[in-house]
Amino acid sequence: MTIGLRRTITNITLFAALAVPAASIYGQIPAGSSARDIPTAVQQAEDQVQKVIVKAEDHFRKGKLNLEDNKRDQARDEFDRAVDSILESGLDVRASQRLQGFYLELVERIYREEVPLGRAPVQANVSELVAQNGVAPQKSDPPQVGFSEQKFEPSPLDELSKLQLTQAEQDVSEADVLALEQAKQNVNFAFSTHPLVQQYINYYQGRGRATMESGLRRSGQYMKMARQIFKEEGVPVDVTWLGQVESAWKPKAMSWAAASGLWQFIPGTGRQYGLRQTAWLDERNSFEQATRASAKYLKDLANRYHGNWELAMAAYNTGAGNIDRAISRTGTANFWAIYPYIAQETRNYVPNILATILIAKNPEKYGFKGIRPEPAMAYDRVQVANATSLQLVAEATDTSVDHIRSLNPELRRDVTPRGEAYTVRVPGGKGQQFHAILKRIPAERRETARLISVVPGEDLQNVANRAGVSVAQLQAMNTGVDLKSTNKVVVPNSSLRLSSWRRAKPGTTETVSAGLNKIRARKGDTIARIAAARNLDANEVARLNGVTPETELRAGQEIRLPATTGAAPSRRR
Repeated sequence: MTIGLRRTITNITLFAALAVPAASIYGQIPAGSSARDIPTAVQQAEDQVQKVIVKAEDHFRKGKLNLEDNKRDQARDEFDRAVDSILESGLDVRASQRLQGFYLELVERIYREEVPLGRAPVQANVSELVAQNGVAPQKSDPPQVGFSEQKFEPSPLDELSKLQLTQAEQDVSEADVLALEQAKQNVNFAFSTHPLVQQYINYYQGRGRATMESGLRRSGQYMKMARQIFKEEGVPVDVTWLGQVESAWKPKAMSWAAASGLWQFIPGTGRQYGLRQTAWLDERNSFEQATRASAKYLKDLANRYHGNWELAMAAYNTGAGNIDRAISRTGTANFWAIYPYIAQETRNYVPNILATILIAKNPEKYGFKGIRPEPAMAYDRVQVANATSLQLVAEATDTSVDHIRSLNPELRRDVTPRGEAYTVRVPGGKGQQFHAILKRIPAERRETARLISVVPGEDLQNVANRAGVSVAQLQAMNTGVDLKSTNKVVVPNSSLRLSSWRRAKPGTTETVSAGLNKIRARKGDTIARIAAARNLDANEVARLNGVTPETELRAGQEIRLPATTGAAPSRRR
């Protein structure tokens, strides 16, 4: 990963769980030192920590001064340098309780300086907002709706950094190493075989099997895109499997060091490679932008180390400065030569990626049979001119807010950026439908407007009653639209009554059912299977849940079903 600063640092308990002291600091005591030398070595380490803290504090102080002068770009640069001065110091942050405590506090302070609190401006103190944003809110600003922040997931790198291989996993024969030599011929970049690579293959064949299986499945969503971008940028396409070790293919993954996204960028490196980070969005969590930035960064690192992809990947994880220092100590630009002089996480990182690549290239050979990658993500792109709520996007495209979030993971809020054009992703095949509906809604109303469905035969008064407005207001908000023929109407968010209307069948006294039913999926379930058991339209159920009909569901996953009176109950539940 590119070790990084993250914004959702408030979940501080995640860091506490990782605060396990390491066995030693980088500057280990030389062999043959006497007991009398130990205090001197410890003191030297403390002196190093103090120097790093002083340097970081100086950058933070300069960042605050720039922020007070409304020089936001310069402030961000200084904040980035404050964090980088720790992460690239050559010290193991978690080996020093003092340094780790300072680092966590620093990240929290920077987060509070740079990112506005998740609340509506109308409820916030004006001076507080000026400090956060550099500008006071205008009275004409509409209220912020759907302004909750998106959630993050722990990065698999956290567990990787602490992983200790068992004796059985370390059992590697000469035949195993020879088999690695044969297997690496199928990989499209050169690397050295080493018993440690086989040890990680052993790990994934045993207690790490679930992790590997999950990654092989999820990779299907992003691999086609990643391979195309890596190829365009001149990076071997097999290096794309770095994404599985970085994030397990989760765009909202976050590591202990606050690195973010599929490719785990820090803010400074992200900005260096064109990834925007504002109070509204963080492109480190995007699909295409972050993938291209990752490919460019990896290519630059490979050029730095004359085409050595093992060193490039190691530098991607720990920073080029740390790799350069390790090379200086050994005098050899070879990963296995510098292995004793790099952090434990990076020691685990490179052989782990190589093991992942070998398994992914031939899963059945290593015992991973019948793993079906998930379908590639399908979406259309539509540009919106101003802030548009994701709730509106979901209603206009017949899907859920959760699905729209998953298509736009770079958005920090449930609304697109205010005051600028933004290209929002919508479910595949829904682009024209969304664009047509969007044209009916003035740009200044898209942050607060909602849509409700109109059932054929429903009269305008009934629609108006459900919307909490008069017929005249309903007509005014849908100027130029034939309300008798449309299936969706625009209504104000504030007065919407969350109910639905369905015409009863002729000749019956059927009671109209409103809302949704919810069930829990069982292992191996798909939307298609659940829908078939209840005589429901699989595509409609899939849209409600933001997945494809054939996607395998997690055991216990909550599934929403349209409430009907005619659906046959499942005998399985």
